[in-house]
Amino acid sequence: MSHALARYLATRFLLVIPTVLILVSLVFFLMRATGDPVTAAFGSRLTPAQLQDKLHEAGYDRPLLTQYADYLRALATGDFGRTATDNQPVTQVLSTHGAATAELAAYALAVALVVGVPLGMVAAWYRDRAPDVALRLFAILTYAVPVFFLGLLLKLVFAVWLGWLPASGRASPNVQLFLHDQTDTTGLYLVDALRSGNRTAVADVLRHAVLPALALGLVLAGVLLRLVRTNFIGTLHADYVEAARSRGVTPFRLVTLHAARPALAPVVTALGLQVAALLGGAVLIETTFEWQGLGHRLVHYLTARDFPAVQGIVALAAVVVAVTNFLVDVAVALVDPRVRY
Repeated sequence: MSHALARYLATRFLLVIPTVLILVSLVFFLMRATGDPVTAAFGSRLTPAQLQDKLHEAGYDRPLLTQYADYLRALATGDFGRTATDNQPVTQVLSTHGAATAELAAYALAVALVVGVPLGMVAAWYRDRAPDVALRLFAILTYAVPVFFLGLLLKLVFAVWLGWLPASGRASPNVQLFLHDQTDTTGLYLVDALRSGNRTAVADVLRHAVLPALALGLVLAGVLLRLVRTNFIGTLHADYVEAARSRGVTPFRLVTLHAARPALAPVVTALGLQVAALLGGAVLIETTFEWQGLGHRLVHYLTARDFPAVQGIVALAAVVVAVTNFLVDVAVALVDPRVRY
């Protein structure tokens, strides 16, 4: 690794810290702009003296900047505090429900890649013909339709009307009990079901994952479809591809062997940049399908104005987005010689 590249990567990594700091600071001050959760929860049921005792106990009677300094100090040591609504350690909430969100994101990413990349290739091959027009319309619709509306539509058709798939949850109650009774569980239901060797549990987990994964994954698939189509159109007319075509290479080999690699390189960058959108969509999809992940809990904690819980979830999301963007910068710098550093 050259000194210039090392300096570039170090600079990009150092940007992660202020990015996370700005996001967690914004959430800290915005949450407090509408008052404290103690007054909201107990203000009408306590005397002024009792309310003041509660505020003092929770630390909300101190100056705002003092609270902020204490929060940053605790955050630096990994202490996210305890939730105000159920008195759980915030780190426990993050680990328990974070696995569910990570699993949903993995499902959605798989759907996006399986649907978006091949269809983008097909659209490029049939440029400006009927298949291309239909696929471009599909991409526009999936990108334009709100993710929660798509989720509700899928739920209405396949769960309510047809009854083919479950309408909510990560697994059936009996399967959840079975998975929770396993030793050394990861919190990832599909992984735990596969490790148990119980085919019924595996099938049940997959059936529950289909609708939320489709709702979240199809939005990203539309983005990938358009990106892959654009890149493939340019690559299919490159000199080396035309040379391969003149040698009688079959269309399938032409696309998969000669044009795919350079055309798919920007997809890595696109996936990294879509992480924030994926997390935002997960909040809506988890709420729609009662998927017990961080997005679902975030809505609950926002409603309850639970400061520690909301701040912990947002801090984790900020770290995930910032680190993912850094890794994308690393990948692009290593594989793309056009990047200046």
